[in-house]
Amino acid sequence: MDVFYPAKRDDKKLQTAIIMVHGGGWRSGDRSQHYPLLQKLANLGYTCFAPAYRLSTEALFPAAVYDIKAAIRWVRANAKKYHIDTSKIVMAGFSAGGELAAFMATTGNMPLFEGNGGNANTASHINALINIDGTLSFVHPESGEANDEKKISASTMWFGYSKKQNLPLLTIASPLTNANANTPPALFINSSVARMHAGRKDYIEILNHHNIYTEIKEFENSPHSFCLFEPWFEPTVNTIDEFLKKIFK
Repeated sequence: MDVFYPAKRDDKKLQTAIIMVHGGGWRSGDRSQHYPLLQKLANLGYTCFAPAYRLSTEALFPAAVYDIKAAIRWVRANAKKYHIDTSKIVMAGFSAGGELAAFMATTGNMPLFEGNGGNANTASHINALINIDGTLSFVHPESGEANDEKKISASTMWFGYSKKQNLPLLTIASPLTNANANTPPALFINSSVARMHAGRKDYIEILNHHNIYTEIKEFENSPHSFCLFEPWFEPTVNTIDEFLKKIFK
């Protein structure tokens, strides 16, 4: 895990932490994917973390979940060292990382998904979610994952099963299934590729029911990879900053 923080920081002031999970279909990519984004956010005063996690080529679900949970616990356990406010720990992710981030948001401190990655007595819940084009459900009608009609999907390779082969597993592994009254506020930053935000409406309805704040920023005519490039990169940074200032005011 790499850490980015302001070159000049006020050590008397506790910072908001952002843990950013990279994408790649749970099968590829690495934490360097979002170095530019985290550098920009660090320049704005945030302390940012870029964790690695086991890909499906190495280990199937829930190994990646365990790894990201361990990263959250590590950040909490080391909050004093990095001058972090433990009431302001943000989980962010892009694409597959967005799905993982949303899963962290809905399964905080849930024993079934904690794993044994260290700091077992430290809480794994987060205080805000930033989901950048990550699906919220593997079983929702809008989802293109795990149906394997044209080719084996990335999620099938991660789970080891398609939706038809193991519907219960893919259901419980969906962030939407686990959304509840303890789910934190969420920002959805999306491309114009509809299947990449499958389940978003239903997820927001659950949070609305519990009076939990949500916000959507959708870029028209943008590709799935929008957040990595201009003209969408800077607006993505600004949207994240504005959202966090709003909910942590």
